[in-house]
Amino acid sequence: SQPVGHSSTIRATSYRRTFGPPPMLSPVSYSSSRLASSSSATRLLSASSTPVAPSSRYTYSSAEKLDFSVADALNQEFLATRSNEKQELQELNDRFASFIEKVRYLETQNAALLAELGQARSQEPTRAGDLFQDELRELRRQVDALGKDRDRLQVERDNLAEDLAALKQRLDEELHKREDAENNLVLFRKDVDDATLSRLELERKIESLMDEIEFLKKLHEEVGLASEQQVQVEVEQAKPDLTAALREIRTQYESIAVKNLQESEEWYKSKFADLSDAANRNHEALRQAKQEMNESRRQIQSLTCEVDGLKGTNEALLRQMRDLEDQYGMEIGSYQETVSRLEQEIQHMKEEMARHLREYQDLLNVKMALDIEIATYRKLLEGEESRCIIRGRRDSLLEGSSSEPHNKKHNLNLTLCSNRTVISQKANSFWFCTTHP
Repeated sequence: SQPVGHSSTIRATSYRRTFGPPPMLSPVSYSSSRLASSSSATRLLSASSTPVAPSSRYTYSSAEKLDFSVADALNQEFLATRSNEKQELQELNDRFASFIEKVRYLETQNAALLAELGQARSQEPTRAGDLFQDELRELRRQVDALGKDRDRLQVERDNLAEDLAALKQRLDEELHKREDAENNLVLFRKDVDDATLSRLELERKIESLMDEIEFLKKLHEEVGLASEQQVQVEVEQAKPDLTAALREIRTQYESIAVKNLQESEEWYKSKFADLSDAANRNHEALRQAKQEMNESRRQIQSLTCEVDGLKGTNEALLRQMRDLEDQYGMEIGSYQETVSRLEQEIQHMKEEMARHLREYQDLLNVKMALDIEIATYRKLLEGEESRCIIRGRRDSLLEGSSSEPHNKKHNLNLTLCSNRTVISQKANSFWFCTTHP
């Protein structure tokens, strides 16, 4: 066998290609649990007192002859141990590759979620908030306009109520005036009736006086005729004295009759004038009362029509106000539903953002766990590689100092390969390739 130095065949692992050369670490700094994967190989090497160099091919030599049966048993045990280690290393490689793929996938998902989260934070809430604020400003403007319309309608209603109260008061006053006029009319009618009765009584008295005057005239004529006859008789008896006496008596009676007639005529005329004045006054008062009553009736009719019109206008305004209140109530209800819907959308978006944040946090936790596991495997691999390199160097030094290079020995050669593990037997020598991901 030929001694092989540190410059023998060492192939770069996938770990070296990915992360670069490992740092030089002492095997003492690692715990026994991290070296559990190579415990069987260590036991084999310690039992045969043969060091193993993973990074260089070496030949084990001894001063004494070895038994081939023992060597075969050792080779079989060594092959079984290395096969198990090969399987474990392949499983670890597969797990490590799956972890790397999972980390890449999670990093891609994390980047997509970060981009989506940034977009959601920058655009959607702002747009939704702007829409909500615009809708809220529009609703407030409409509510202010409705409040102004309501105040205006309330002012108009109050003004109409004041006008209606004034008209009602005026109507009550006119009704009182009408009642007073009707009472005065009743009194005037009673006065007119009394005046008519007085006139009729006076007319009867005048008729009776005229009858009495006629009777007096007749009586006067009869008395005159009787006096003339008597005078004539007396004249016949004593003509000179009777003529003068009759003339004197006739003169007296005529003067008395004229006087009575004048007094009766004057009294009748005065009574007739008084009654005519009273009747005229009553007729004038009655005419004025009728005019006032007609005027009051016209005013009452006009006020009644005006009150009816105002009542209709008030009812129309009340119906319009109720319709506006119903319409504005429905619009306010729809606006409140819109505001509630927008608030629910905002709450849903907040919940979505919180869910994305939780997912992102979960992904970060998974990533951290994977980073920790990857770092653990990295340290295990770096420690194993450093330990193998140190042993290879030590075995190279032992081979260089060997004194029997031509004796027949069982050569145990270990070679560190990059992607696969190969176990072969050639010229009583074993070649071993260890796979490090």
